[in-house]
Amino acid sequence: MTYMSEKTLKYGIIGRSGRMGQEIENVFTQAGHELTLAADLAGTECWSSPDVLVDFSSHAALAGTLSLCGEYGAALVVGTTALSAEHIAALRTLSKERAVVQSFNFATGVNVLKMILRDYAPLLADWDMEIEETHHNKKKDAPSGTAILLREASGRDCPTRSLRLGGVPGDHTAHFANDGEVLSLTHRALSRSVFALGALRAALFAAGAEKGFYTFEDVLRSAR
Repeated sequence: MTYMSEKTLKYGIIGRSGRMGQEIENVFTQAGHELTLAADLAGTECWSSPDVLVDFSSHAALAGTLSLCGEYGAALVVGTTALSAEHIAALRTLSKERAVVQSFNFATGVNVLKMILRDYAPLLADWDMEIEETHHNKKKDAPSGTAILLREASGRDCPTRSLRLGGVPGDHTAHFANDGEVLSLTHRALSRSVFALGALRAALFAAGAEKGFYTFEDVLRSAR
């Protein structure tokens, strides 16, 4: 699988007017790619058939996003949180026809943290563990999808604490402790641009990939 980096990417944004939608458009535009479809609550505009759709909006919009993928034959990058098992099943069904990249977090560091926890949390099985996450006060779901992702990677059903404060883009920490030691592994997003940059990397991957269901970890590993 190769990145579709040799030509301009035609892409669509679901939730263009939202904060992440605007950040995605800014990053993709700076990279020289062409916005050909935009969808919001007000409706959908399409100027040319997109290679890939990017949806970081709301799980309530997913059915419409899947319909647009079918209409235009586009690959899909999904960063929406609070997805149900039914949503994931629908994405897997779409992946039988085209490339789908789904993750609850598109920051490179978070995905490396997930890999670290998967490999090394078993070595701390007899330590206490808790996950703490902080996001901006407009975020509706708690715990965050990323916190759930990290908890699942650790293989432990540990307590998870959520804070909703100010404009924090996203902080996640996995705490481990026993009677004599404390180990904390932290990722901090300094701006939403890190998620948009990850979305761009995933979109370039999806546009050139075979049909299938991929995670952002798959995207990172494909470049090795």
